[in-house]
Amino acid sequence: MKPFWQQLSPETAIKLIKFWPPYLGAGIKVESYSEDKTEIVVSMKLSFLNTNYVGVHFGGSLYSMCDPFFMLLLGFHLGKEYLVWDKSAEIDFLKPGKGKVTARFHIPLERVDQIRQQAQAGEKIFPTFETYILDEDLQQVACVKKVLYVRLRSK
Repeated sequence: MKPFWQQLSPETAIKLIKFWPPYLGAGIKVESYSEDKTEIVVSMKLSFLNTNYVGVHFGGSLYSMCDPFFMLLLGFHLGKEYLVWDKSAEIDFLKPGKGKVTARFHIPLERVDQIRQQAQAGEKIFPTFETYILDEDLQQVACVKKVLYVRLRSK
């Protein structure tokens, strides 16, 4: 039997992710998601639970707020016949994160179709995505790059 989270609809999974312990503890919230499931906006307010020694956002919390969303968006669209995993990630800290920070994750439907076509032959593919974490003044705090692993599931 599959774990319960793999049986959830995309909408339910997005709504429940705020109760996942690392997100609940760090104060990470899904602010919005588009009806077509191509975009998710996530935020995190600075609090004593996610502050580092020098009083700004802890780098691990900044990365954590970006961890699953490209994988989730792509998985929602490709469906259960495709395996979608995180392969690697990179975060470049550009300036200290203070106050509320926000990240936007967007995968256009055209990109989903392109990835689906590439993976239909049964080969592993490694699409790359990038987003920025922004502060309240819309200044870039960090750049996050994600490489996903995608392939057609074995039958």
